[in-house]
Amino acid sequence: MLNKIFRGVLTLVGGVVGYALFMLTRFLVERSGSTFFDDMTQGKLALCMIVYVLIFAFIFFMIVPLINRQGKKMAKGIESDLQNTSSGEVVMGTVGLLIGLVLAYLLSNLYGLIRVPYVPVILSIITYAILAYIGAIIGKRQGLAFITSLNLPRTSRQGGGERKGKQSATPKILDTSVIIDGRILDIMETGFLEGPIVIPEFVLVELRHISDSSDSLKRNRGRRGLDVLNKIRDDYGVEIYDTNGDKSLEEIPEVDVKLLKLAQRMDGKVVTNDYNLNKVAGIKGVEVLNINELANALKPVVLPGEKMNLFLVKEGKNSGQALAYLDDGTMIVVEEGRKYIGKNADVIVTSVLQTSAGRMIFAKPAR
Repeated sequence: MLNKIFRGVLTLVGGVVGYALFMLTRFLVERSGSTFFDDMTQGKLALCMIVYVLIFAFIFFMIVPLINRQGKKMAKGIESDLQNTSSGEVVMGTVGLLIGLVLAYLLSNLYGLIRVPYVPVILSIITYAILAYIGAIIGKRQGLAFITSLNLPRTSRQGGGERKGKQSATPKILDTSVIIDGRILDIMETGFLEGPIVIPEFVLVELRHISDSSDSLKRNRGRRGLDVLNKIRDDYGVEIYDTNGDKSLEEIPEVDVKLLKLAQRMDGKVVTNDYNLNKVAGIKGVEVLNINELANALKPVVLPGEKMNLFLVKEGKNSGQALAYLDDGTMIVVEEGRKYIGKNADVIVTSVLQTSAGRMIFAKPAR
């Protein structure tokens, strides 16, 4: 119903615009010295005016669906921008907007000296639009610098581990693997992850597909990911970032490529534990926060020559080797330790090998 009313109103506006353009055309033609309209009868003038009105009314009637689509996209964009804007920036942007409107009003008074019909009005409209926009942008940016100089806290409207953090922090975009992994919840709880947390719509779609898989292992992983996602939304108020309607993303079939494209657009960082995505992101110039690298960095430091007491659990790959594991899951290869399998043994660390997949420690039995 509202769409029909809006379409009718816009059609009437089109008719008014057509009438105004007819009068403007007639005025310009007469000012040029032409007698084209003077030679026309009143009937022909009325017919010409009706044609103008009908043409523009029809044009406005036909563009209503386009205006609706663009209006919805604009509304979503404004909503997204507001989610990433602090209350201080909104206030300062409004102040800048008002200042721009005041300056536009002062300049518009000068346009009254121009005696050409319609020109002062057109110039005034353009001036108001430009100065209002410039005022709002400058007000927001300078307001941000002013708030920062005062060291005032900037509250976030979007959830995440930074509930008391700074909104100016870089957005963190979660990928499917890190949600399924689940450790992101613990990291967010500690408050180390600052900035807006972004969960794209296509990541949710991928999780749903995984949870509906015929493979029981994939299905369980997908359902675990949905549980983690629901907990993130409930505990931190993080909403799904709507990417529907974005043709530049919809045309990309791979989720990982979409993720990197979104990160480039938002100037954000991707949070993942996917080794391949980590490598591709480096090529694309997208910053990545890898959960596995964080876990490796937090493992206890073990130095060559250090003595340890370990429980050897099974044989190693090479002859005579035995394997043991630390509490954090780090594997230790004990040379000549096969005879101690199933027992506790004192070993001495001989070397530590750090790889992108993790850390491996080599040791030998203490003599």
